[in-house]
Amino acid sequence: MTTTTRQRPQAILLTPAAEARVAALMARAPADAIGVKLSTPRRGCSGLAYSVDYVTAANPMDERIETAGGSFFVDGGSVLYLIGSTMDWVEDDFTAGFVFTNPNAKGACGCGESFTV
Repeated sequence: MTTTTRQRPQAILLTPAAEARVAALMARAPADAIGVKLSTPRRGCSGLAYSVDYVTAANPMDERIETAGGSFFVDGGSVLYLIGSTMDWVEDDFTAGFVFTNPNAKGACGCGESFTV
């Protein structure tokens, strides 16, 4: 009997615009940066917030997603809050930023800075 394993789906899907933004960030990243990392620290009135930062060392517990513009990491402790999410980069005349569509979020604060699961 042969056992086969299928590739595990990514915790989060990056849109082409988000991947392009990761590439732009990595093009001007500090010399010691190896990628960009998404985490969900506890903060805000709803409990969790999205945080995107440069990362300088790989953590074996983090999920690593290779994009055309560089490595994108998802904090290992945040993966369960993010499974099935989509991350997009949106710009208009007044704002620019990452926008998250998260099926696990049960609510968000009025200002949109944090969410709860």
